[in-house]
Amino acid sequence: MPVSTLYKYLDFEGGRLMLKYRTLQFTNATKFNDPFDCHPDLFDFSNVPKNARNWPPAEFVSQMEYTHMKNYREQTWICCLSKVCDSLLMWAYYNNHKGICIGLNIEAVLRSCQDRFWGLSAPQKAYEVRYRDINDKPDFFRDRPSPSDMLLTKAKVWEHEQEMRLIAENPHWVGSAYDVPKEFYEEESIDGKEIRHYPRITADCFESVYLGVNMLPRKKEQIIEIAKKLNPNISIYQIILDPKALKLKPVLVE
Repeated sequence: MPVSTLYKYLDFEGGRLMLKYRTLQFTNATKFNDPFDCHPDLFDFSNVPKNARNWPPAEFVSQMEYTHMKNYREQTWICCLSKVCDSLLMWAYYNNHKGICIGLNIEAVLRSCQDRFWGLSAPQKAYEVRYRDINDKPDFFRDRPSPSDMLLTKAKVWEHEQEMRLIAENPHWVGSAYDVPKEFYEEESIDGKEIRHYPRITADCFESVYLGVNMLPRKKEQIIEIAKKLNPNISIYQIILDPKALKLKPVLVE
């Protein structure tokens, strides 16, 4: 069943900026924290089918196909979201439960993206990530995996993320803000893949905001004020501890 709401976990500052400027972050597929993410080494390129002429050489064919997938990865930007807003591990990642989680109406997001991309590069849908342990790599020439198989396969250790992805292939941005990681600020030249793009989306994309268990009161007030200014109908939730179930529980803030 298609999901209508997806969630973005952020630290306080990232969440504040996302709400203030109405943006989504798209990161190049080569720049995720998991070095295996979206990597062509997910596949086995060694079993090139033989042909009668034995030309081109198998090594050439293998390298050509590998390079094609590698280039596709480098030309793709991805926005990572989650199907859940109450993951203990995800909240822990973002500033020890002091961050926020933003609920997005995915249909409104996709409509907004259509206005922020030129040509056919805009995300068309939200794709579900598949988690598995790869003991035997798929044979590229026999199994014919697609580029999307490369972009949507992660190790099972990440399964708790319940991730969904918006994929922009070789995007041409319209009115998009951007930045680069702080460690590159003093570099004379910056690899274009380091650039993170922030296309603006419409206010109706923002359905809900979830405040971390450990967020300071003054920061909660800031987030609530910005969120209500963005969308007066937005729902604000406080995440609390549910000691009976040892889980997190969202409670609507009146």
